Amino acid sequence: MPTHSILGGKVNLYRREDGGENWFCSTYLNGRNHRKSTKTDSLSHAEEIAEDWFLELRGKSRAGLLDGPTGPTFNQAADFFEAEYEISTNGERSPRWVGEHKAHLKNHLRPFFGKKPVAQITADTAQEYRIHRMKNPTVRLKKANGEDGDANKEPPKLPARNTLHNEIITLRLVMKVALRKGWITGLSDFSAPYKKQMKVVRRPWFTPDEYKSLYTATRNHARAAKSERQRHEAEELHDYILFLANTGLRPDEAKNLEHRDVKMIRDDATGELILLIEVRGKRGAGLCKSRPEAVKPYQRLLNRPKWTPQGRKPRSKKAFAAAAALEPAPVCLPQPTDEVFPGNHVKLFNKILNANELKFDRDGKPHTFYSLRHYYICQRLMEGADVYQLAKNCRTSVEMIQKHYAVHIANMLDAAAINVKRPRRRLPAALPTKDEPRQPSAT
Repeated sequence: MPTHSILGGKVNLYRREDGGENWFCSTYLNGRNHRKSTKTDSLSHAEEIAEDWFLELRGKSRAGLLDGPTGPTFNQAADFFEAEYEISTNGERSPRWVGEHKAHLKNHLRPFFGKKPVAQITADTAQEYRIHRMKNPTVRLKKANGEDGDANKEPPKLPARNTLHNEIITLRLVMKVALRKGWITGLSDFSAPYKKQMKVVRRPWFTPDEYKSLYTATRNHARAAKSERQRHEAEELHDYILFLANTGLRPDEAKNLEHRDVKMIRDDATGELILLIEVRGKRGAGLCKSRPEAVKPYQRLLNRPKWTPQGRKPRSKKAFAAAAALEPAPVCLPQPTDEVFPGNHVKLFNKILNANELKFDRDGKPHTFYSLRHYYICQRLMEGADVYQLAKNCRTSVEMIQKHYAVHIANMLDAAAINVKRPRRRLPAALPTKDEPRQPSAT
């Protein structure tokens, strides 16, 4: 490939092997390479065009009008962030949350901001990113479909509000890395310019009637189970539902629960038998005192033998007689270090919800295991529980309960304080005019 240099080596002229006879010019300015075709096969004419082009680029660069990196890029800041974040937050952030930050960078933030200098990323750039995400919905492949082409693609799906919010959080964390390293002098306001205040809606919870229908359905399903394995799983699900609905634990807190974390105590104030639970989960370690209705489900869990595979049933009489002659396997009860809920019952739970038309609430929001926690909080509020004590027992804040739960509970409104009727004041008697004689007062 023939090459030629001008202006002291600042500009190079060359011909591409597959580009015909025309000359191309290139230069390195402001941290990046610039290239252009001279559109001529004459070397002398190409030198004149390249010189004019270089002087124009240098003038734009001095005036600050030249597009291109003028400092460290977003990709460089993102590399430092990924290398530091997981190590710095070891044990304080879940691996799933760390993985979501990496996914946001890989799938959306790096393709949009990657080569852009961090100094050029402002609040307006973040808004352009939001518009870009809303105009380009994600198209995903179906999980279980062997067909090719468009039939194997799901309909385009716009990102949810919370998804965009989490992506902006990742963007802000990366920009904080650039601020700490001195690449920028300040951090822009990346908050959304519109729709800042979200509409407060009821969180999906089970009403008392729905909750009764749910535990009745799970109890009947356990009784109608055909095999030992199905019965064991159904009974575990039934006790899991009763346990969550009477303790208010989050599903992740219940998953981390071990038998040594649960104690049955006699409450001094009420004299009832309750559970004292040492909780470890989203908000760290805390304590929880259950309702008395949670004791029996836990006792069943404590006395239920662990599930062990039964193996293949003998088919011949000889094999059946040999199996019957063997000593039965010893019963193995849960140990203090065993998990209270070792299994995952999401599929069976959703199956029962769909069969009993309980999957969605009246607003179309799906019920999950988290809805049992919402039921617990709402039920305690309807029975007149103190909001502060309830917040401490549920390891949340009074503000969260008042914002998402108390505003929907009729018992939280005092009709006597709202429907106040003040006694009407009597107006004084009108004084007589000058033309009318004053009436003597009665004595």
